[in-house]
Amino acid sequence: MPRAVRLLPLLLAILSCRLAGSSVAATPLPAVAQPQAPSPTHTAVPEAAYIPPACVGLPRGTAAPALVPTPTQIGADLTPIDLDTQLRVLDAVGERVRSVYVYPDFGGLDWEASVQAVRAKVRAGMDTSTFYGELDHLISSLGDEHSKFESPVEVAASEAELQGDNEYVGVGVLGRPLPEKGRLGVLAVFPGSPAFFGGLLPHDSILALDGIPVVTEGVAHPERLRGPACSEVVLSVESPGQNTREIRLVRTSVSGPIPIESHLVPAEDGRRIGYIFFPTFFDKQIPAQVEQALHGFGELDGLILDNRMNGGGSSSVLEPVLGLFASGRVGSYLDRDGQRPLEISPHPINNSQTVALAVLIGPDTVSYGEVFAGILRDIGRAVLVGEPTAGNVETLHGYSFEDGSRLWIAEESFDPAVSHANWEAEGLVPDVRVEGAWEDFSFEQDPTVAAALRALP
Repeated sequence: MPRAVRLLPLLLAILSCRLAGSSVAATPLPAVAQPQAPSPTHTAVPEAAYIPPACVGLPRGTAAPALVPTPTQIGADLTPIDLDTQLRVLDAVGERVRSVYVYPDFGGLDWEASVQAVRAKVRAGMDTSTFYGELDHLISSLGDEHSKFESPVEVAASEAELQGDNEYVGVGVLGRPLPEKGRLGVLAVFPGSPAFFGGLLPHDSILALDGIPVVTEGVAHPERLRGPACSEVVLSVESPGQNTREIRLVRTSVSGPIPIESHLVPAEDGRRIGYIFFPTFFDKQIPAQVEQALHGFGELDGLILDNRMNGGGSSSVLEPVLGLFASGRVGSYLDRDGQRPLEISPHPINNSQTVALAVLIGPDTVSYGEVFAGILRDIGRAVLVGEPTAGNVETLHGYSFEDGSRLWIAEESFDPAVSHANWEAEGLVPDVRVEGAWEDFSFEQDPTVAAALRALP
């Protein structure tokens, strides 16, 4: 099982087409003229800018506006397991945490009492979906905000996500919930998708779907972007600094890897500066996209790596991406029994091993996102620009059980090679601090990008 660090809830699948798109873009997504926001009494919405070929000539209805999947829907694909199997899986989970959890005191939790409490509930009888929910709650109670439990259905979805080969019916955006702001922030728009043709761009926000707010009672519901193929959905969208507008999209199947954004950044002094946005490290096709971007850039005078929304992922993604910019021993993973070094093999493309780097960070830079940024600063390769990170860098190891479920448990901490700083306790403090949420500014107006340009030598 590959080592991995848990993602923040980017909602890769939930944002309707979890893993879709194609290769990295060499230039920014094209600007799209934005219609004026409708007045409060205006009800007309422009026709969809793009009708998928499979939907041409077909009637298009709207999907049922259910806000939350029912327990029956959630557990529909689960294979039932009997009482004895539930008890064996519970015991296996309890023993694995007991033997390898990075914090021997379980963060102050009485682990044995917690396991026995779940055992009593299992013996009293519960269905399979409820059982998996109890195990998820049990692991969450450890409090590291990192370890997690996956049901067999979630394991299958996670594996497909990591390989970048999922297929979903939706509109074609990757984003993150912003319940405190009543919206979903758009991180990426998949090329050729309905959202692409509808003019959505990174940094946009989705406020409502079919007139229903996307955030209800403090909970975001991006799952409503999914729906039957050829069904319509009307999105209320806001671009930074602009009025709200409505767009009509026709859902279709979108598949493929998560696209990264990459392009050159205009610099007044004529320097050749590149920009790459990392939405996640949980897609094994990301390293190839970064390589393609670097080949397209050619020799650079500086490179901005936007890591602000990177909630982590897999070491199988982290290490090859690091190899484009760093080499040698960059730190060690520490567990209860000792340590293992993290050795990075160099894979230079053009001058990627020597080009000046600015890495953008913020509160949503987590897990291997934090490790990536921290390592590049620790070995003297990069300046960090943005806001402090929260500190969440344990390494998870995966353990599978007889029913097909899986435990991801925090088994190691990370020790950087030069500073030996405790990033878990302290987070990363930027060299240049800039306030400003990613979704509040377009790329052209982003103060953190502007500060990074100034920070590059």
